[in-house]
Formats: sequence, C-alpha cells, structure tokens
Amino acid sequence: MKIAFIGLGNMGGGMAANLAKAGHEVRAFDLSEEALARAKDAGCATFGSARAAAEDCEAVVSMLPNGAIVRDVYTSDIIGQAPQGTVFLDCSTIDVATAKDVIALAENAGYDMVDAPVSGGIAAANGGTLTFMVGGTEEAFERAKPILEAMGKAVIHAGEAGAGQTAKICNNMLLAITMIGTAEAMKMAERLGLDPQKFYEISSQSSGYNWSLNAYTPLPGVGVESPADNDYQGGFATALMLKDLRLAMEAAETSDSAVPLGSRAASLYEDFAGAGNGGLDFSAIIKTYS
Repeated sequence: MKIAFIGLGNMGGGMAANLAKAGHEVRAFDLSEEALARAKDAGCATFGSARAAAEDCEAVVSMLPNGAIVRDVYTSDIIGQAPQGTVFLDCSTIDVATAKDVIALAENAGYDMVDAPVSGGIAAANGGTLTFMVGGTEEAFERAKPILEAMGKAVIHAGEAGAGQTAKICNNMLLAITMIGTAEAMKMAERLGLDPQKFYEISSQSSGYNWSLNAYTPLPGVGVESPADNDYQGGFATALMLKDLRLAMEAAETSDSAVPLGSRAASLYEDFAGAGNGGLDFSAIIKTYS
C-alpha cells in the first residue's frame, strides 16, 4: 500500500520505519532534513511537502505536535489533494474538538478518517508495540486497522470521532496521578527506613499494584528496568505528559468534569517542567521528593 506519513519526530520516525518494514511504500515528509534522512535510511521515500507526499497515495498517517498544525496540514495539503478513496489516520495527541472538526471536514469531502492517538512511548514506536485508541466510523476503523497493526500490538476502536483522543487524555491523566502516588509512597517508605526494593516486592504483589510501580518503576535499581535506570532519559518526556495533562484539563472544563487529582497532577508537572525538567522522563517527578 502507498502510505503518506507526515511528521517524523521521536514517535513518527519509528512508526514510519515499521510501515516500511512491513512492506508498505511509505512516502515521508517532515520539516526536519535530519528526520527525512533517517526515514530514507529506514526505507521510506522522502518528499519536500505534505502535499507532494499525499499525491497518489492510498492512506495518510500523521503524527504532529498539536491540533492547530493538524488542522492546517489537513485543510491545506491533504483534504482535496489526496486521491478520493484515501483513508486518513491522525495519530497525533490533540484536543477532542479539533479531532472531531478535522474528521468532519474529511468526511464531508468524501474521505474516511480516524483519530488514533497512541500509548507506549518512543521505545514502543520503534519496536512496533504501540497501543492505538481509535475514534471514527466502523468503516473507517476497519480500513485503518491493518495499517495500525503494522505499528502496534493493540488496536482498539474506542467509538465515534474524537473517542480516541478522549481515551488518550483520560488514560494519561490517570497515569500521571498513579506515577505521582507511586513516587510519594516509595520515597516515604524509604524515609521511614524500609528498603525500596522490599517495598517494591511487597506493594507490587498487593493492593498497591499499579502500572507505574510494576512496569515503570521510578527509582533506579528498584523493580523492573525503566528510564530511571538510564538517568531518566528516553521513555515518555515530562513535556509530553504535561501537554496531555493540559489537554485533559481543557476537556474537564468543557465537560464540567470534577478532576481534583488530575488538576493537582497537572500543577505538579507544570512546576517540574518549569524547573527545566521537560526533557526528562515523566517518572523523574520522583526527584521532587528527594
């Protein structure tokens, strides 16, 4: 299949490479020459614009920084430019309203489109083990599914347009809350004289079990191997977690949802990122309890 891939950053680069590895003809575009060079090395054909990449394709996959850019790329370079019958897959994490608006514009122009944000981080993007949360019609989902399966381990239809974004921001709000709670508990146990490894062994097999503790332990040398063991490099950057939390707070306000723990988590990550830690993995928030 001829697939245009727009946005080759930390996540998109690995995703495009996996599509090429799966045998698809990937037509890649990014503003970064370095990103384009990496895509070319991974077997992708490279183009000088999103519009050029989308010509003569059967699918368009995008992985872009925010909703404003997604809207601009699709309205300026994709909708009406890609061949009729092309399916669009936006894997960016953006606000729900923009996701719904862009999908409506695509559908009105005769295209199928899904919002399909991801969970798993850079390692999963490179390894092809992402989880996709997909919003859109049943027909659009079925067309998008085999493309997404080439980049991930799980592809879940969350519901109608925008449902993928809703699932993503709610999931990551929960993740931020559990990571902060895990960090607080681990550091308090340590201050009370309990060996952190012993705390991990106990809590990870009892009612304290949670993903942040069991699968992404935030203390180096404790529990499973994680970015904490690499000086909090790689993984899911604090700046990206903060972006998702801001989207969650915006959605909470528009839906009149009470999210006191989510709000507190957003505030703590605002402070942590503002102190110059935006490039560190989000589990590095445990440093604030040292």
